Formats: sequence, structure tokens, C-alpha cells
Amino acid sequence: MPGRKEAEFVTTLAGVAQIVDFVDRQDTWKRVIEPPLYIDLEGEQLGRNGSVSLMTVLVYPGERLEHIFVIDIYTLGNTAFKVVGERGKSLKNILEAPEISKVFFDVRRDSEALFAHYGVNLRGVWDLQLMDSAARPRTEQRRLLSGLAKCMQFVPLTNAQKGEWTLCKERGDRVWNPDKGGSYSAFNKRPLPAEILRYCAGDVAYLPAMYKKYASKSTRWRNFVFEASQKRVVESQGTGVQPEGKERALSPWTEEEHKMLDSWTEVNPRRSYFSQSREDDLYEQSLEDYLNEQSREDDLYETWLTGQDNDA
Repeated sequence: MPGRKEAEFVTTLAGVAQIVDFVDRQDTWKRVIEPPLYIDLEGEQLGRNGSVSLMTVLVYPGERLEHIFVIDIYTLGNTAFKVVGERGKSLKNILEAPEISKVFFDVRRDSEALFAHYGVNLRGVWDLQLMDSAARPRTEQRRLLSGLAKCMQFVPLTNAQKGEWTLCKERGDRVWNPDKGGSYSAFNKRPLPAEILRYCAGDVAYLPAMYKKYASKSTRWRNFVFEASQKRVVESQGTGVQPEGKERALSPWTEEEHKMLDSWTEVNPRRSYFSQSREDDLYEQSLEDYLNEQSREDDLYETWLTGQDNDA
């Protein structure tokens, strides 16, 4: 990524312990405005019935100071979550600490997998997918959730940054995506392909910039989204069947919540950045068009919509 350090592939327990100590030393954990952690998981059939291959962690001490680590869960397994650093904390401790804010984009599969395979009960989670949805000013614009590629259109990046991000995603797709000549097993290949390492980094590299768009929202809006994020985590850990396909693309808001959010449009800053017609062009799509677009642009949705129950 332009202007960013390359992601570091962490394959040892000592390396994981160093990351834990690094996170534990950050003084931003008390500040919701600048969460210190941005996380994404990759794996074959990611979820309770699949496996976890890689955990990408972006540690954010401040702008231009971020570090991206890709932890080799496939090799280290459960020990990656148990190893303790010099400060007496483990990765599991960090992930379960409610006072340490951590950001995901669609936490559902990640949470499901972490809980089912490693007993990790995520807490202190902000879900950027829900933040994006709740920020839209009208009910009809919130009916469908957006994938990462769609939300990236609203992140204030240079053309060079957007181009590099898209290129990294496309190159990674060709390595892991069976429809493009790749294989899901690429996440478990060692040495890890360089395209996969960059692909993982791309999934978190600009999440801090995306999160910042919502940092100045009202307290009531932030509380609402935070509670919805925690609810997603709890539901992902349950024994019930998780939504798939079209149902997974629907927003979680009730009609009452839609009405409430409609009345909070004064807290939505997007009108100062984009014309309403531009928002309408991006969000008011039919369900069929939405699903087709996500299958092309966003690996988070591609496998859900094809029914293969895989997540990249």
C-alpha cells in the first residue's frame, strides 16, 4: 500500500507475544475515537464448520504509525491465542478485553470461527459494515448491507491509493479464488504467497480511515451502533443457523430502528461530501444487482452468495 509499511508475516509464538505486548502498551485503548486494533480473518470455510488460516491485525498508535501483522494461525493453532507476553497478557486476553476497542468489517464469520475453534469471546467490537449502514439517511438506503469494496468508495483516498488497493485485491483473488484459477488452499500454503500477504494487508489497511468518517457522530448514534455490533457477536456464537445468501445481505434493523435512524439524519455528515443523487446512484439498487456486484467485487460476500459456504 502506498505510504504504508509492508505487512509482517508472524510465524512464531515469540512474534505473537511481541504483538500482544505492543498492543498492551498503546495508550489509545481508552479512546473510542482512535481504536488501536483493526482485525480480519481468512480461512477455508471460515466459521464453526471450517478453519482459520490467517489473522490480520493492524495496530494503530496513530496516523502513519500503524503496523500490519499477519499471524499464521494455520501453523500455530490454539497456542497463538494462549502465549503470554512480558506484560502477562495473551492474544485471547486482548481480544476479550471490553476496554480495548477493536474494529472489524462484518464481524460475523470472524467471531463465529474464533469462538467455535478457540473459545475467544470477542468484546469491545465496532463493526464498520453496521456503521456504514446506520449512517445512511433514509430507510430505503439501509435495506441492503454493503461489502468492503463498495464502502471503500467513500474513503478519502488518492487515486493512486485506490488503484493500488484494487490491484492487490485482484491479484490476491487470482491466487485463492477457484473461479479465477486459484484455490482456497492458498491461505495454508507455506511459504505464504506474496499476493496473499498483500491481499490480507489490503483488507485492513484503510479501515482506520473508514472508521474516522464516523468518529464525530453523536453519542446516541455511536451507542446504537456499538450495541448492534455486540449483538452481532452474540448471535454469531449461538447454535442457531446463521443467515446465508440473500438473507445475509439484508440489514439487521427493525422497522422501529429504521424510523429512529430516519429521524437522526442531522447527525449524518455525508451530505457535505457527496450529492444526494450520488448516494442514490450507489445505494438504491435492486437486490439482484447488489448480489451480482458483490460477487464480482467483494470476496467477503462472493462465497456466501455462491453457496459454497467459504469466506476469504
